[in-house]
Amino acid sequence: MKFDLHNHHDRCGHAEGTIEDYIQAAIRNNLDVIGISDHSPFFASDEERPHPRITMAKGEFPAYIEEIRQLKEKYINDIEVLIGVESDYFPDQEAPYREQYGKYPMDYVIGSVHFVNGVNIFETSRWEGMDDADIRQVKEEYYRQVALSAKSGMFDILGHIDALKGYFPYAAEIETPEVEKTLRIIGEEGTAIEINTSGKTKYCGGWYPSDDMLERALYYNVPVTFGSDAHVPERIGDDLEEVRQRLKQIGYRSWRFFRKRRPVDVKL
Repeated sequence: MKFDLHNHHDRCGHAEGTIEDYIQAAIRNNLDVIGISDHSPFFASDEERPHPRITMAKGEFPAYIEEIRQLKEKYINDIEVLIGVESDYFPDQEAPYREQYGKYPMDYVIGSVHFVNGVNIFETSRWEGMDDADIRQVKEEYYRQVALSAKSGMFDILGHIDALKGYFPYAAEIETPEVEKTLRIIGEEGTAIEINTSGKTKYCGGWYPSDDMLERALYYNVPVTFGSDAHVPERIGDDLEEVRQRLKQIGYRSWRFFRKRRPVDVKL
């Protein structure tokens, strides 16, 4: 079973191509399943579109869901299309997100922490002037939020759980027990984590999460899934077979996708 559950398109303002472009790319790459998961609007904001280069507007979300639904029918004989979203997680803003996702026929929701202390994790200037103690504080807050996202029950998948290192690889070298604690909590909650191959496009290189984190995730019985986090159609399914083989080497025997918010585990 070949699938890719994480991708973006031109609605979010920082990706290229339409939803249909990504579906067609998945078909060309012989995928069995393609999940569509663009960035959620900032549902808790008073503004319609506070960050035009990050997410779609609130009013666009119904049209986004409907477009996926129509394309699901159009390509029903070619590939299975799943309705998903990558949702920002803010511990103090859960209610409006829960309300919105409850309105639509979602197959899965990816929960991702993109902001720590009000600053985007990919903003390189946030690290300027910080010593190791400061960096550790940010990292611990990041993992506190990841753990809360797992405990919230809002998400089927947690996105790129060590993305803090994306444009600041040194963050991975700062040790904290919060990482182990968070993996244990994710395992207890039964939430899946994704192997996200977009790390190769950033300063850190490679995939999210690191092999050592995947080994610890296996120890805590954390389910895994796959997402390229493609922002151009050409990256759909990127490194899927390499990820499959790496997971087998680590000791995983299955990986997971979702239909109607229900997990489907398939052999690696």
